Parts: sequence; structure tokens; C-alpha cells
Amino acid sequence: MTEPQQNNPAVVDPTVIDPNALVQIRRVRKSFGAHQVLRDISLSVPAGTVTVLLGPSGSGKSTLLRCVNHLETIDGGRIIVDGDLIGYRQAGNKNHEMTPKQIAKQRANIGMVFQKFNLFPHMTALENIMEAPVGVAKRSKSESKQRAKDLLARVGLADFAGHYPAQLSGGQQQRVAIARALAMDPKLMLFDEPTSALDPELVGDVLDVMRELANEGMTMIVVTHEIGFARGVADQVVFMDGGVVVEAGPPSEVLENPQRQRTRNFLDSVK
Repeated sequence: MTEPQQNNPAVVDPTVIDPNALVQIRRVRKSFGAHQVLRDISLSVPAGTVTVLLGPSGSGKSTLLRCVNHLETIDGGRIIVDGDLIGYRQAGNKNHEMTPKQIAKQRANIGMVFQKFNLFPHMTALENIMEAPVGVAKRSKSESKQRAKDLLARVGLADFAGHYPAQLSGGQQQRVAIARALAMDPKLMLFDEPTSALDPELVGDVLDVMRELANEGMTMIVVTHEIGFARGVADQVVFMDGGVVVEAGPPSEVLENPQRQRTRNFLDSVK
């Protein structure tokens, strides 16, 4: 049985607003029908840091990530990114969902990279990256094209601008997806198991790009089973199970000296 989050001293006080945190998740609850997926989750993600979410399948990691940019609605609590309440406006003690246009404006500041690359198959790598800056942010095509070329170079794909997704390996498609997310100059990057659909030999290139982003100070929340990445890159590791945070802290504590038996069991299973 998972130990309740409120008994875990590593988790933030849900009543406290952290001025240094870019992302503040406070008492977030989410159910699908009768199944409660998130149970009063509270976390802070300081600006310029990397938070890695670990846990078994069904623990709520990906659902929590999707709530951060309102791809999933929440049943209670609040999520604040850079001072903005995400997906809702507060009136009294109630949250009222924003309009799709308002939500889209918030999402423009939050890049997301999925397990499946979700590239437009009829567009080249360059066109995929240009799509949102031109279509959503209304930037000029010439500016967006140059930015897309720069981003392709940044992820090691300068020579693949004219390739369609079907002409790229999985690892190359995922790097294009990262470049596409970066094209909107987000304040926050979310990664939902970005290497889980890749052949093992392609994982390294994607993780290298993510390491570079971390080194450059991009605030990131990453759902992954890549323990080596978590150990080497994360500032904070959060272990979830059963919809609660079981343990949270620096990698040196959570990965090397976990305090909870459930965390130890999970780490033993993925070694």
C-alpha cells in the first residue's frame, strides 16, 4: 500500500506559495470515472531546474504532466506556471475553465514532447517546426524559417530540413519534435517518456539534446524510466505510485538512499 503524501516530509507544504518556483502544483486531484488517478498532489519546480517523475505504469505521472498544460482538466487544486493559473480563472473558491483561445495562449509558453512524435506526416521537418510560430504566434515566414533552421542545427539535424517524417528514424523524428516545441520559445518544457518508443540505439541522441537543454537552464519536467538520465541531469526526482508522491528530493537522496520501501522496490525492479 502506498504511503500517503501528507506524511512525506520531502513534499512541499500545499499552503505555501514558492516565489522561486516556475511551476507550482497544489493539491491537484484527478479522476477518470471512479478511478482516482491523482490524489492531492503538491510539488514545486524551481525555474531553471529539471524535475524527473519516476514510477510504475498507472502511477499518475503522465496524467500529472498533461494537467500542467491543461491537456487534462483537474478536479481540484491548482497549477500555476510563471504566476498564471493554468486552464482556469478563480472566482471566490471556485475554478472556472478558460475559453479554448485563452488556454491556447497559455499553452504557447509550455512546450511538450510526447512518446509518439506527433509530427505532421505531410510536412517536412522544417515545415513542422514552422507551423506553430506562423499559424499560432503569427510570426513572419522568413523569421520562422530561419529559426527552424537554427533549431534543426541545434538538435543535430541541419541536413534534414527537407525530409518528411517517414524518411526519418524514430530518434530523428523525436529530435524534430523537440525542435518544434522549442520554436515557440517556451518557459517550460514537458517530456512524456520521450525515449520509450525508440530503439535502444537511438535513445542516446535524444537524451543528449535534453541534457544540452538542461545545461542551458531550460526548466523541464520529464517523465522517464531512464534512471541514468535522472541521476545525471535531474535537480529533483519525484517517485509516484498510486496517484501520490511517495518520495521526492535530489537524485543523491531518492536514487541512492531512498527512505521508502516502495521506492527501493521500484528502483530494484528497473536496474
